[in-house]
Amino acid sequence: QVQLQESGGGLVQAGGSLRLSCAASGRTFSWYSMGWFRQAPGKERELVATISSAGTYYGDSVKGRLTISRDYAKNTVDLQMNSLKPEDTAVYYCATGFRFPAVVAASYDYWGQGTQVTVSS
Repeated sequence: QVQLQESGGGLVQAGGSLRLSCAASGRTFSWYSMGWFRQAPGKERELVATISSAGTYYGDSVKGRLTISRDYAKNTVDLQMNSLKPEDTAVYYCATGFRFPAVVAASYDYWGQGTQVTVSS
């Protein structure tokens, strides 16, 4: 059974940093891409970043501020978030899928439960 578990969310002031982590189990994740999405209230789920053996890909709204990384030995994928803004406030989800770079949520077949990130102004 594939499982993804996010951690590291919380409340931070604008300009601050957070590091999210996703622990994965249940498949050979080195074969798949891993992604971080976010969803704010009333908005669609949007891609933040995705990573595979082919490289990394970032959504336009986070380029230069967020960095995705992956530990293949530990089956984890992290998201380092710097220079956070109030508009980064959302639930952040970890996901895994076959394609890269896959920018739409429908391209991912397993999802974590999400972790809340709140950035105060």
